[in-house]
Amino acid sequence: MSVLAHVDGAIGLITLDRPEKRNALNTAMIDGLARALLGHEANPAVRAVVLTATGDRAFCAGMDLNRVADAPTDASAATTRRPEAEVYRRLLVEGSSKPLVAAVNGTAVAGGFELMLACDLVVAADRALFGLPEVSRGLVAGAGGTFLPLRVPRALAFEIALTGQLFDATRARAMGLVNEVVPADDVLPHALGLARTVAANSPNAVRLTRRLLRESTELRPTEAWSQVDAAVAEAMTSDDAREGASAFLERRAPCWS
Repeated sequence: MSVLAHVDGAIGLITLDRPEKRNALNTAMIDGLARALLGHEANPAVRAVVLTATGDRAFCAGMDLNRVADAPTDASAATTRRPEAEVYRRLLVEGSSKPLVAAVNGTAVAGGFELMLACDLVVAADRALFGLPEVSRGLVAGAGGTFLPLRVPRALAFEIALTGQLFDATRARAMGLVNEVVPADDVLPHALGLARTVAANSPNAVRLTRRLLRESTELRPTEAWSQVDAAVAEAMTSDDAREGASAFLERRAPCWS
């Protein structure tokens, strides 16, 4: 199993468990994450969910770039074959009614950074790194990264998304993307403590407040996500995307067409 799920009292825990690949998201992981989220959503005993990962290197390195080599060449097919976007959109953004706390134990980049952004509260290890390096691989941050201007000042959002450079946990907290920065061994205990504090409150009041908070800052989802899908499909089917993935896997600088 590449995703583990269990319940501890009122807290549902989900663990990405593919440390040998820096918890990069392949199809099995995406399916496992979806099942875990749906399971906790359907369990009335669960009042908050904590998302973390195994290993001491990465929370999640994003999409497994081996998948790019198998991507369809037709843009319409690429749009419809984005299960990772469905997980973010339907479950984390639209479908989940329970607070989500990210326990970021290591690097969270690309889809891993977007997974963190989809959570309501974040506890990060002091060694964690963050970023959206998609443009350096010929891709588009298509699972929520383009909504970053809703979370940080416009200039910072453009810097993160257009340079592709990584930044540390101290800067992430200064931007307001992270609630707490703690030593690596303390990340999960602090995240669980935060989740338990939330879970101790009125479930109905928390649900309603969370919904109102999210709706106060979100764009119209249907229109916004449609535009994201089109951009991702165009990038995913490009020569640059294939070259970016090949260069990463071969550990060389990309040669853009």
